[in-house]
Amino acid sequence: MTTEADLDVKAGADTGVKGADVPPGVPQAAPPDGAPAAKPSYGALLVVLAGLFITNLDFFIVNVAIPSLQTNMHATAAEIQLIAVTFTIGLSALLITGGRLGDIYGRRRVYSIGVALFTLASLACGIAQNMGELIVARGFQGAAAALVIPQVLGILTTTYSGKHRAVAFNAYGIALGAAAVFGQLIGGLLIRADVFGMDWRTIFLINVPIGVLVLVLTPKLVPESKSEGRTGLDLIGVLLVTAGLTAVVLPLVIGREEGWPAWTWLCMAAAVPLLAAFWFSQRRLAAGGKSPLVSPSLFHDRAFGIGSVTILVYFSVMASFFLVLALYLQQGHGTSALESGLLFVPLGLGFFVASAMAPKFAAKLGRQALALGALVVAAGDVAFAQTASALGTTGSVGWCVPAMVVCGFGMGLVVAPLTSLVLEGVAPGHAAAASGVFSTGQEMGNALGIAVIGVVFFDQVGEHPSAQGYTDGFGFSLYVQAGICLLVAVLVQFLPRKAEKG
Repeated sequence: MTTEADLDVKAGADTGVKGADVPPGVPQAAPPDGAPAAKPSYGALLVVLAGLFITNLDFFIVNVAIPSLQTNMHATAAEIQLIAVTFTIGLSALLITGGRLGDIYGRRRVYSIGVALFTLASLACGIAQNMGELIVARGFQGAAAALVIPQVLGILTTTYSGKHRAVAFNAYGIALGAAAVFGQLIGGLLIRADVFGMDWRTIFLINVPIGVLVLVLTPKLVPESKSEGRTGLDLIGVLLVTAGLTAVVLPLVIGREEGWPAWTWLCMAAAVPLLAAFWFSQRRLAAGGKSPLVSPSLFHDRAFGIGSVTILVYFSVMASFFLVLALYLQQGHGTSALESGLLFVPLGLGFFVASAMAPKFAAKLGRQALALGALVVAAGDVAFAQTASALGTTGSVGWCVPAMVVCGFGMGLVVAPLTSLVLEGVAPGHAAAASGVFSTGQEMGNALGIAVIGVVFFDQVGEHPSAQGYTDGFGFSLYVQAGICLLVAVLVQFLPRKAEKG
């Protein structure tokens, strides 16, 4: 079993943080065992979490702009779909490659490049004159986000150690959850404000000043780090994993809308040999002492292997929950984007309260804190489904608030400590690459959940949508999501046991 002290020693030996590159006030690698450790600055944490927040927010926030795009840009249903698809594919297919680039060329450097490209892509989205330009810019946004997101955990792993790393990982989980929980509300507020008559464009243009500020602060507060002694990018691996992940994600995100034509099944079938070839190529390179894109040794750590599967399954619930909830509120009860966003606030309050309590739960219960959170989400889903059924289409959605608080509380118990429990045994030298795999699991889970729950939801809605159909679809999908949460609670039992305080 890897102890916290072991991790600190590994952090000091393998971070590759160069003293000359470390700005004043930013901690270097952990000192040798037994030496006093200086209290680290959390400036780096705030800067990288800002980048994480805006890149993840853009996955969720665009949904609230759909009515405006249909009205002002005359967007077709296919074009609306492509706005989400291009971002998701660009992000999912390149996360692992983005992580490896950080390990090779420097995590701060790749993070800064990613933020700069994301800021430019956001500007391009905000000034797009037609749907074609917007769709292309969204693809570049997703690709740029794939450079940003893996570096965040890589930077946190090499900058912080011991209890400070646990704090940083908990903050990472909170930032991830906040982007999902409040995406609808933030988007609704921005569109409602209609600054300078820009309407939907504000949800993209808001990223520009934030991105510029992050770029200014990054070299001042974030230390540079890279994986020492590992050079060269596995281009064959890049091609194989990009093609394989695209072959999975593309049919998942648009298959249902297209009626699952033959090409979607052929794509998913082709993904199997592509990803298998990728895995065998990584093993061959590692055995030959070369530098694979993803080191197979990462999966020798049971927490990382089982944790990656747990992440994929759990995040299939997260993304699909927010999708069907927004549809239920807006189509089942006729609320506006802003009104439905405000209804997400109770869920967010539950999430933040649980996130604040999660470190104590994790310290006392270890892996069972995740199981407890998953069971709480399942209970909230069932209560929510029963409440929605009792309300029908005319009752006040205010009665749903207690169930939303319970769901949010359970989500906070899972998301906040999940990162620390999964990545605690990963050597800092593989930090960004492991983060790429971790983040790919999240995005694959998002796509898988939306595909599966989307089929369940819209099967209940039927060919002739009605308020009652959306209500029925919402309730039925919540029962399915509750079942998936129970599966998460089971998967957690296979994580390695930590020393748990009685």
